[in-house]
Amino acid sequence: MKKLIALSLSLCLLTACAPRPPQQEQPTDFTVIGVSQLGSESGFRVANTESIRLTFTEETGYRLLFEDAQQKQENQIAAIRKFIQQQADYILLMPLCVSGWDSVLQEAKAAGIPVILVDRMVQVEDDTLYAAHVGSNFQWEGERAAAWLEETFQDVHGPVNILHIQGTLGSSAQLGRSAALEEAVDRHENWSLLAQLDGDFIQAKTYEVTAQWLDSQPEPPLLHAVYCENDNTAFGAIQALEERGYTCGQDGVQVISFDATRQGLVYCMEGKISLEVECDPMMGPLVEDVISLLEEGGVPDKHYYTRERLFQRQDLSQDFIDQRTY
Repeated sequence: MKKLIALSLSLCLLTACAPRPPQQEQPTDFTVIGVSQLGSESGFRVANTESIRLTFTEETGYRLLFEDAQQKQENQIAAIRKFIQQQADYILLMPLCVSGWDSVLQEAKAAGIPVILVDRMVQVEDDTLYAAHVGSNFQWEGERAAAWLEETFQDVHGPVNILHIQGTLGSSAQLGRSAALEEAVDRHENWSLLAQLDGDFIQAKTYEVTAQWLDSQPEPPLLHAVYCENDNTAFGAIQALEERGYTCGQDGVQVISFDATRQGLVYCMEGKISLEVECDPMMGPLVEDVISLLEEGGVPDKHYYTRERLFQRQDLSQDFIDQRTY
């Protein structure tokens, strides 16, 4: 018994004296960032949220106050006011639409909290109400897609019928991409917009409105192109078209889409989507660069645009798609 007690004491002493593995120091003085994300309506949006969460972690000195607005501007305005009350250091706003922000952004400015717009833009009378915008040039994206359509149909002298599936109406993404297509249609007398449907950037809604429109026509309309303002609207439109006997791709209806998510690129490689215009959601590191500049007392540029490319079937391989982060 005495030997057992002595052995136990020896083990305890050895354990107490054994060097403990070094523990990583955790920051105690966090930079608090309020994030008003507009929702989770698409693959792009989910990846955008993930990029922000992976960038701004407690291990790197940040604390996130995250609010999902569920596609409602009033929820975003309430979230910004909540962040002001919580005395956040910065506010990241992914605005649902372009208008209606002046008052709440003025409140943030009065509280001394810089607001950084992420992905989409706002229209305000005073652009000092936000510190910077990190996102995409949606008009440029639409112009690249319209130029591809012009090249594709340059030798077609008969009608070119286009179905337009729009994103969330009033959002800067919708406004820029829609304007570019509408301007291209105006330049070509033989181009016609058969309909502009509100897909709200949501696959299920796009499937529903596209199916309803097709079924409401007296006979199946002749379609040359479908211009979809994100991948989720493209997926919904393709499903509705194929269920009604249409072929999507080079030998049928040309489908144009935006975002270039993994699944969108798979559809493009398979030939169902003819053109993918990239819209990179991984904006976290670029947003962090802006915050670091502000922390140092610097003045950021007003706009920081993400890298964007165009993809067609011949540009893609499964290895390339597998390496994508979204």
